[in-house]
Amino acid sequence: MSIDVNNESDFEVNELEISAQAQFVLRSLHINPAAELSVLLVDEVAMTVLHEKFMDEPGPTDVLSFPMDELRAGTPDRVSEEGVLGDVVLCPAVAQRQGEQAGHSMEVELRLLLTHGILHLLGHDHAEPEEHKVMFGLQAQLLAQWEGERNARGLA
Repeated sequence: MSIDVNNESDFEVNELEISAQAQFVLRSLHINPAAELSVLLVDEVAMTVLHEKFMDEPGPTDVLSFPMDELRAGTPDRVSEEGVLGDVVLCPAVAQRQGEQAGHSMEVELRLLLTHGILHLLGHDHAEPEEHKVMFGLQAQLLAQWEGERNARGLA
């Protein structure tokens, strides 16, 4: 999988771990190995511009997803189509505040937001109660599996 991580924020982040987590999530969802994903980390000013332009909402947000080829998850028997998943844009400054409020680190919050953003690229949503249940259940499952993988790799 081609995962491009570009940190344009003032925060230090582990770009290799972000890439590894994204690869893990995509493999877990049976995404074609030839698929492409871009992860961009931006400051609050850039995120505010994107949030207002594309969502018509004021101020910065934590994560935005911009799907390209509208790929969907595959199955254990058949991977997804080939293509460009799109872009996940993360804002570490917002993630840091949310992590503090939730009682965990910015890194933990960024892992949650990355998974959330990838699920949006794959067509998941949480506007309706049933969609919310499915998406957040899958998100929790993937994060728990990734934590196990991180521990196995000695990243924790």
